[in-house]
Amino acid sequence: MHHFWDLLGQWGAPGVFVVSAIDSAGVPNPGITDLLLVGAAIASPANAILCAVLAVLGSLIGAMIFFEIALRGGEKYLLRFTSAGGGLRFRAWFLRYGLLTVFISALLPLPFLPFKVFMACAGAMGESRLRFLAVLAAGRIPRYFALVYLGSTLGTDSGAWIKGHLWQMGIFAVVLFAGLYGLIRFTERTHPIQ
Repeated sequence: MHHFWDLLGQWGAPGVFVVSAIDSAGVPNPGITDLLLVGAAIASPANAILCAVLAVLGSLIGAMIFFEIALRGGEKYLLRFTSAGGGLRFRAWFLRYGLLTVFISALLPLPFLPFKVFMACAGAMGESRLRFLAVLAAGRIPRYFALVYLGSTLGTDSGAWIKGHLWQMGIFAVVLFAGLYGLIRFTERTHPIQ
């Protein structure tokens, strides 16, 4: 296991940027950005903040590439799967609360929250680029800075700590989603959209 962390750490900050951009651009590599970020922080705690900043930038750049592709061609693909039944209800739900799902899946590394699906929906449904980037940054910044903090303070025990706290992260995701959903519903009742 130590050899694996050493290998990840050798990529350093430029590697974190590239992998983060590729991941957010739609190339599937589940968890590799997180592992690389922790590995780079373990290998060089002095560069941990730089790695987090570059991971956020890479993620934003890659996500914008993915977003633009979905914006230009995703609507036809999405309509095929969301024009009737449950798909139609999902589409209506996403139009109303979609960026909430982008935020939570960008913030928490949970396998049951399909980040790329939510990103594709945001682009295909014509979400504002600026709002999309702001929500994505709001999720990625605390996630990536927390990961480099773990890597630079816990070292090779970081992975075990994350695995040992997955259920707490899941509960946090549910509570956060419910709280933000409640806030949206309250705002809609007090300030109805005309």
